[in-house]
Amino acid sequence: MSYDVIGIGNAIVDVIAPADDNFLDHMGIEKGIMQLVERERAEMLYAAMDVRTQTAGGSVANTMAGLGRLGLSTAFIGKVRDDALGRSYATDMEQAGTAFPNPPVADAQAPTSRCMIFVSPDGERSMNTYLGAGADLNSGDVPDAIFAGGGILFLEGYLFDKDDGKTAFAEAARAMRAAGGLAGITLSDPFCADRHRADFQRLIADEMDFVIGNAAEWKTLYETEDLNEAVDRAAQVCGTVVCTRSGDPVWLRRGDERAEIPVETVVPVDATGAGDQFAAGFLFGYARDLPLDTCGRMGVAAAAEVIGHIGPRPERDMAAVFRELGLI
Repeated sequence: MSYDVIGIGNAIVDVIAPADDNFLDHMGIEKGIMQLVERERAEMLYAAMDVRTQTAGGSVANTMAGLGRLGLSTAFIGKVRDDALGRSYATDMEQAGTAFPNPPVADAQAPTSRCMIFVSPDGERSMNTYLGAGADLNSGDVPDAIFAGGGILFLEGYLFDKDDGKTAFAEAARAMRAAGGLAGITLSDPFCADRHRADFQRLIADEMDFVIGNAAEWKTLYETEDLNEAVDRAAQVCGTVVCTRSGDPVWLRRGDERAEIPVETVVPVDATGAGDQFAAGFLFGYARDLPLDTCGRMGVAAAAEVIGHIGPRPERDMAAVFRELGLI
């Protein structure tokens, strides 16, 4: 079977709970960023959650789910252990309409990945991620046959934390492009861009057709405080470059073409998944070869929907929203 969009990323169970600043301080959680935690701390934070919303997640997995709800055929390649969370994850993805071709692995060296997400009253998210089995994905977990039909490949920067992930990404991108498809990546986090600067820059220049990142990620990647300079450098070596800027307009560049998409500033209920669903909206337009500004507007609309409620996936019919906005 061929797919419109294939994602590769860390298969993580998202566990979301409300938390005020006092709780974050007491638990030693730095507000608004993603922190990696060891298994023992992950279990302690999980136990400290009074009210939990638990779903199959991970950045690119959430994007695939959003695209699936928009009517595209999607698959997500991730690694889970054959444990209760892993089996639940695989079932949840399939039930959400996204193929999960890799079965849970009985002899995985670590339990299934999970991320404890604490949402503050202002909507800010503080993520505590135990990488687990998902971070051990390697090229052996990525079947070449899945790319035979072409389409779009979307990669998750978080998996760059291990060399096997870097190798798997490069091989998958080459396989997709050899099949006539397109490949792109989300930078995921400033810390990823800082840890893997040279590898990211090489991947963007040599293997990627599009890249999505936020202002902090782009400036970190190119070691400059001048955002224009950072985005220009990326656009010189990559076909399509996207820069989200929190409440400021989104920048999109494709060759000499530029678009700037305004963002309506609102206080979010939960910012979890905003970047993931922006990517879903953008990729929906990109897959249909729509104008650059239309792709950006779709991304902004999808992000605006998901921050209006708890959870990282849209609740409204985004195709209907796009029709209301005159985008399709």
